[in-house]
Amino acid sequence: MALNAVTQKTVDNDEAGMRLDRWFKQHFPGLGFGRLQKLLRSGQVRIDGTRAKTSTRLEAGQLVRVPPLDDEASRPRYMTANTIRDRADGDVLRDMLLFEDAKVLVFNKPSGLAVQGGSGINRSVDSMLEALRDKSGQKPRLCHRLDRDTSGVLVVAKTRGAAAALTGSFRHRDTRKTYWALVRGVPRHQQGRISTYLVKEQTPEGDRMRVAQHGERGADHAVSTYRLIDSGPRSVSWLEMSPHTGRTHQLRVHAQHLGHPIIGDPKYFDVENWSLPGGVQKRLHLHARRLLIPHPDPQQAPIDVTAPLPPHMVQSWNLFGFDEADGLPLDDGSI
Repeated sequence: MALNAVTQKTVDNDEAGMRLDRWFKQHFPGLGFGRLQKLLRSGQVRIDGTRAKTSTRLEAGQLVRVPPLDDEASRPRYMTANTIRDRADGDVLRDMLLFEDAKVLVFNKPSGLAVQGGSGINRSVDSMLEALRDKSGQKPRLCHRLDRDTSGVLVVAKTRGAAAALTGSFRHRDTRKTYWALVRGVPRHQQGRISTYLVKEQTPEGDRMRVAQHGERGADHAVSTYRLIDSGPRSVSWLEMSPHTGRTHQLRVHAQHLGHPIIGDPKYFDVENWSLPGGVQKRLHLHARRLLIPHPDPQQAPIDVTAPLPPHMVQSWNLFGFDEADGLPLDDGSI
């Protein structure tokens, strides 16, 4: 139901210490970050009657003034490569936005949207960033990549210095990356570590990664961990996966190597005579759910961002009765 009047919401005890933007994301998941910023700048959102910022930390018992919002604000907003096709780049990027400050942008990349251009790619996140050049002509810079069909958290730097710091954090593995995947079958162990060597090879269908022998030419070491969160009928499982190295297609190959390839993976799903359960779309079920990374400004708290699931994975989660709350982290989120 739409909020047609100003309301006052009390901060619960378990919400103490939460950033204001994350509080709004929890209560009003369809309210875009850009729109929230406008409401804050105009003074429509206040805490105990005082103006606030997205980074303001809440205290238990405080009153948050919530201005009139439409129905969309209380529903998660999802985008796909198809729904953004005819929209302006700047508008799409604003709706993808999960976090922004003076140095960093964090987006929820839709499945099907390439991060960078290439053969046959007319539109990518990198090309769309042209719409966000600042007054000095500086274009935001990519700091890492996601596969075209993988959705989720994507970090972009606003400045050259921020790009160097963020890229360094990825290179030196000072980040914590959490992915959610729907896989075929149920792993024997509740959690585990996968350590292999991977090498790229040419195939008629394009480049493909495969598990290689130690010492094989061009092979790189790759390490991932996984945790079984839940399993459903038709022998499928919801895994939390974390890459500790950053090899191409690493999690997709490691899921296959584990014997439980990711549902909808056109390159690495190799189980014969197995059909998709009714209601499950034949699309890659791999989502960059959460990223924790040091802020490029060492005086700032680490950036901790979570991205809502894409539509096809929401559909599958509903079909199998998975509860997203079961995927909450087991730790305090420290780097």
